[in-house]
Amino acid sequence: MSTAHHLQIDSSHLKGNRGLGRYILLPGSADRAERIGTKLDDHVCHPNRRRLDVHLGRYKGIDVAAIPTGMGCPSVDIVVGELVELGARRMLRVGTSGALQSHIGIGDLVIATGAVRDEGASDSYTPRGFPAVSDPWLTFALAKAARSLGLEHRVHAGLVHSKDSFFGREFGKGPDSVRNKAYMERLAGAGVLASEMEAAHLFVLGAVYGQAPTDVAALSGGGAHIRMGALLAIIGSPEVGLASREDEVAAEERLIAVGLEGLCALWEQEQPK
Repeated sequence: MSTAHHLQIDSSHLKGNRGLGRYILLPGSADRAERIGTKLDDHVCHPNRRRLDVHLGRYKGIDVAAIPTGMGCPSVDIVVGELVELGARRMLRVGTSGALQSHIGIGDLVIATGAVRDEGASDSYTPRGFPAVSDPWLTFALAKAARSLGLEHRVHAGLVHSKDSFFGREFGKGPDSVRNKAYMERLAGAGVLASEMEAAHLFVLGAVYGQAPTDVAALSGGGAHIRMGALLAIIGSPEVGLASREDEVAAEERLIAVGLEGLCALWEQEQPK
């Protein structure tokens, strides 16, 4: 049984959920992964030298893991690539982002239905015109979770933007600031909800590794195909700038709550009728 080079776990750590495997939450930061771990029953942490510590446990009877991806799509490529090789099939990014629309406030959440591929890692897998879209049943599960928690008016669903450069692209730093600002304004004008740094590649990896069945019966139930989704907490906006640390922590707690309940809703959907 081989051990993943970076994560230092093997396939046995990801088994569970009646053969579907652990449902995996993918925060960007190690701190957020640790906070998720404290909410799990029978929590066990498997550390590694990259600080991509693997937190295992159960949430309302569901086998769950929380594993940080670090920042940016190249890091996602390594973490998710190893997870897929170990048998992971259900992964949800629980990350942070900046709003591109004025009606989305600090502390709101965004369910990503798809992502603009303004990053380079996914180019190594597919042509630029290949779409980056989330799993529809995982998206529905997150919406159901938001309603169950009474947060339907603070949770939005739509397209997001995934970039490689935080300061240059989003904040217009550097000698290409005019072009970058114009690009972001075009995205906002087209209705893109938020900007972040990982979702697009996650969705592309789900498509190229998953090769899912296409009939509706297969899509609506459990199976070996891969489901990828992304739920994002808004911690910045053009009107406000970056949120205070207090507001950021509150947004992340809301993010974790909806993410965990979203896994419960997905589990309900995947059970045989």
